[in-house]
Amino acid sequence: GTSYYEMIGLSQQVADILSRNPYIDRFAITVGGGAMNSARFSIQLKPRAERPVSAAQIIRQIRPQLTRRPGFESFPTLPPAINIGGRQSNSTYQLIVHGADTDQLYAWAGRLVPEIARLREVVDVNSDIEMKSPRVNLVINRDKAARLQLDANGIESTLYDGFGPRWSSTIYGSKAQYKVLLELDPSYQESTDALKVMAFKAPTGAIVPLESIVGFVEGVGPQSINHAGQLPAVTISFATAPGVSLGASVDAVKAVADRFLPPTVTATFEGTARVFQQSMTNLGLLLFIAIGVVYIVLGMLYESYIHPITILSGLPSAGLGALVTLWLFGDELNVYSFVGLIMLVGIVKKNAIMQIDFALDAERHQGKSPIDAIFEGCLTRFRPIMMTTTAALLGTVPIALGLGAGGEARRPLGLAVVGGLLVSQLITLYLTPLVYTYMAALFSGARRAPVLPGARRAAASADCT
Repeated sequence: GTSYYEMIGLSQQVADILSRNPYIDRFAITVGGGAMNSARFSIQLKPRAERPVSAAQIIRQIRPQLTRRPGFESFPTLPPAINIGGRQSNSTYQLIVHGADTDQLYAWAGRLVPEIARLREVVDVNSDIEMKSPRVNLVINRDKAARLQLDANGIESTLYDGFGPRWSSTIYGSKAQYKVLLELDPSYQESTDALKVMAFKAPTGAIVPLESIVGFVEGVGPQSINHAGQLPAVTISFATAPGVSLGASVDAVKAVADRFLPPTVTATFEGTARVFQQSMTNLGLLLFIAIGVVYIVLGMLYESYIHPITILSGLPSAGLGALVTLWLFGDELNVYSFVGLIMLVGIVKKNAIMQIDFALDAERHQGKSPIDAIFEGCLTRFRPIMMTTTAALLGTVPIALGLGAGGEARRPLGLAVVGGLLVSQLITLYLTPLVYTYMAALFSGARRAPVLPGARRAAASADCT
């Protein structure tokens, strides 16, 4: 029930708090967008090089300052790097609760919000259902209206003339145009008493007071009735708590909704949370298929069943390094860090391929033992391995530091690549030769190094001589 003018005063209080933050460059305020009792702030931070803290840390700074203010609720939100659908809400992620019965839906959704708010995995829990908005229900006496030749459309048109306002005409000047708007004096729009003094002209020519054919019933209700498809819906939005991943938050919220809601009311995620939940469902299968495809390609390349396993043995160390680095710097496993993990698969395999390619060539064409072949391969390919890895590492450092426009959103990608390269480089230089040697010893009975026909002829000539 907060008016537009009162909302401007409350927004000024928030603006004073944001103005005192040294890391905020500027911000814009939109009051009344969608609902008169709401305001939205779009905040522009200073460049990353001029502030020692991240955007998430700035939100943690201003959140307690805003919650201490009476008269309004505030929800500081860090927009996701990639926003995939969803509805406009006060927090980043949305849970849509819908059902056929509106009264039952609002009752259960109102009870579900405090249950989700008790979870440690989420913060800034809120919903778009506001059952405290004052309203006046106008009940038309159909019999009286029919006797006066009035209908609902005529009554609605009269109300719009008074509270619209309605554009009635245009005054054309020499240099400008002026729209003429028809409405009641603003002093009559501050309370419901203005409805009792309204009257309109019936088709019979009589002046009919509005209260003679319309009954006024005051109460409370929602500002708007939202829908998901064809069913009434309530959007419950939330954000992840500091240090909590999106997967843990989604699982916790889903568990509470499934346990709390009746069968007639269902809950589904929307936007980024829904895409994340769908992607995590088949992530294990997709990872298995990807590794299987890589194994087949490497097996065809080296005509071997065992050495693709040797090449793939360095991938766990790269994944471990990427995850540990993200954890140390307080970043979550999001879309950008997933891209970094995919990049690591190609970069880390490169080290093992360069070693094993040389070792297999020496073993098959020069007749060397597996230990001698991989030892010579490590010595010969050590310099190109270090050069290529160092070039990739140094090229990713600016992304890991969050430099450039929008660099803070891409920072998890750089951290994943840098951490994965550092750990895998230290491990694969020792792990790959070791796995190669043990694999060769394990399958030595089933696989022998082929001898070329030219080598057989040279041996026969030496015996004759």
